Amino acid sequence: MSQSIQFSTPSRTPHLLHLPHSRFHRPLTSLSFRQFPLKYTSIRASSSPEERSVVATAVSTDTAAIDVDTVTEAELKENGFRSTRRTKLICTIGPATCGFEQLEALAEGGMNVARLNMCHGTREWHRDVIRSVRKLNEEKGFAVAIMMDTEGSEIHMGDLGGGESSAKSEDGEVWTFTVRAFDSSRPARTISVSYDGFAEDVRVGDELLVDGGMVRFEVIEKIGPDVKCLCTDPGLLLPRANLTFWRDGSLVRERNAMLPTISSKDWLDIDFGIAEGVDFIAVSFVKDIGVIAKIESIDSLTNLEEIILASDGAMVARGDLGAQIPLEQVPAAQQRIVKVCRALNKPVIVASQLLESMIEYPTPTRAEVADVSEAVRQRSDALMLSGESAMGQFPDKALTVLRSVSLRIERWWREEKRYESTPLQPIGSGFSDRISEEICNSAAKMANNLGVDAVFVYTKDGHMASLVSRCRPDCPIFAFTTTTSVRRRLNLQWGLIPFRLSFSEDMESNLNKTFSLLKSRGMIKSGDLVIAVSDMLQSIQVMNVP
Repeated sequence: MSQSIQFSTPSRTPHLLHLPHSRFHRPLTSLSFRQFPLKYTSIRASSSPEERSVVATAVSTDTAAIDVDTVTEAELKENGFRSTRRTKLICTIGPATCGFEQLEALAEGGMNVARLNMCHGTREWHRDVIRSVRKLNEEKGFAVAIMMDTEGSEIHMGDLGGGESSAKSEDGEVWTFTVRAFDSSRPARTISVSYDGFAEDVRVGDELLVDGGMVRFEVIEKIGPDVKCLCTDPGLLLPRANLTFWRDGSLVRERNAMLPTISSKDWLDIDFGIAEGVDFIAVSFVKDIGVIAKIESIDSLTNLEEIILASDGAMVARGDLGAQIPLEQVPAAQQRIVKVCRALNKPVIVASQLLESMIEYPTPTRAEVADVSEAVRQRSDALMLSGESAMGQFPDKALTVLRSVSLRIERWWREEKRYESTPLQPIGSGFSDRISEEICNSAAKMANNLGVDAVFVYTKDGHMASLVSRCRPDCPIFAFTTTTSVRRRLNLQWGLIPFRLSFSEDMESNLNKTFSLLKSRGMIKSGDLVIAVSDMLQSIQVMNVP
C-alpha cells in the first residue's frame, strides 16, 4: 500500500500533513510543491484501511512497457538493491573490441559508455562501431551511450609506418621527429609530427615527452624539418601519441598561440558525430549533444570553474595533464576537478592510464588498483579505459578489474557510513530550481537516515535525476525518463539506473504502474521502501511497495 499524502497550494508555503506510522514507527510524509491549484485525493491519518487504499487507473502488466539494462536487471534479481555499482565505466573502442561480439562482452561486463577516439581510425570505421552499439542496445536491451573524443590541437605523433601498432624505443637510441610527408616507406626510427612549426619551435637541449613522459628524448640536433632526439627514458611508442617539450624545467607553451582551439579536422569530426547522433562529444560548443570538457592543460586548470560551468561534464585527462604540470601535482589536480564538478552538478570522468599495464599483462599492478580505488573513493562519476580496451590483449579482464574494485570500495564506503558532512552549495538561479535542489537534498538525506532501498526519480530532461546523483545517496537511484536519448545520457552519472518509461503527471498512477512492471520482472518486491521524487510536480513521497 502506498502511504502518501499529496497537497497543493497556490502560495509558496506548503502544508505539512502526517501519515500513519510506518515500519520505522515514525510518520512518513509526502510533500508536493506546486504553484498552481490541482485536484488530489487526500488520505487522512484517521482513515480506515479501505479509505487509504490507492485509487488508480488500471496498470498494464506488459513487461515490455519499461526498458532497463539487462545486466542491471539480472543483478537486482540475484543480489538485490545493494549489489548495484554506482561508479560508471567507459571503454575506449579500438581494434581489440570493435566487433559486435566483443562489444556485447563489454556491455555484459558493465560498460556504460563506449568511447570513440577520433585520433585513430577512419570515419567509416567509427560509423560501423556506432551502428553496432545502437544495434546492441536495440537487440539486447542495453543503454550504452556513445562518447566521441575529438583529436584536438595538441601536437601528436603520426602513424608509425609499416602498419605497426607500436614500437619500442631503447635507451641511447637516436630517433628522428619530422614534419616531412613520405610517399614510400619511411627510414627506420623516424616519426612524423602533426605540427608544421615543430622544427622551428624546438631547440637543441629541449626535453621531448611522449604521452606525458612514458618515453623521454633529448633534442640533440636540428636539420631542416628533421629533429634528432636521443632516447633518455625508454618505453613504448604508440601511434597518435601526444608530444610536449620542456625547456629549463618548464613546459614550452609559446606554440599554443599558433594552434587553433578546434582544428579543421575536429570540426569535420563534430559534424560527423552530430549526424550519427552520438550522446557526448569531448569538445566545446556543440548543441543538443552533451559536451565533455577535457581538462588537460595548465590553462584549463586556471579557468576550471568557468570551463565546467560552460560544459555538460568534464574529463580528467591525466596523461596530457601530466605532460604540462609536474607529475606530483596530478593527484591534487584530479581531486580538485572532481570536487568542482560535484559542486557544480556536472559529471566527471577520471581517465588515462588507470590500468596501463593490462595492455600487455592479464593482472594489474597493486599501485594501479590503489589508483582506481582513490578515484572511486573521491566519488567520481565514471572511470575510463583507454589503450587497455582499445588495443590491449585483455580488455574484458581490465573491465572486470574496474568493476570489482568499484563495487568493493563503494561497499566499504556504505559499511563505514561515510556520508559527506559538508553541505552542497546551492546552484539554482530561480525559485523553482532552488525547490528542486532542496527536494533532492532532502530525499538523499532521508534515504540515508531511513535505510531506503531505492530512490525513484521521474524526470523528462534528466535534471532532477542529476540533482539526486549529486547528493551521492547510499541507495541506488532509479531514473525513469520518457526518451531513449535521455536514458543513455543518464548512464554516465553516478548511481543512476536509467529506465525508459511512459508516464503522466499523475504520480499515483505512475507509481502503481512502475511497481507493477518492476515486480513482474522480479526487480522489486512488496515491502521494499522507496522514496519518489518528480520534476513534474516537484514532490517527495515515501512509501512501501504494495
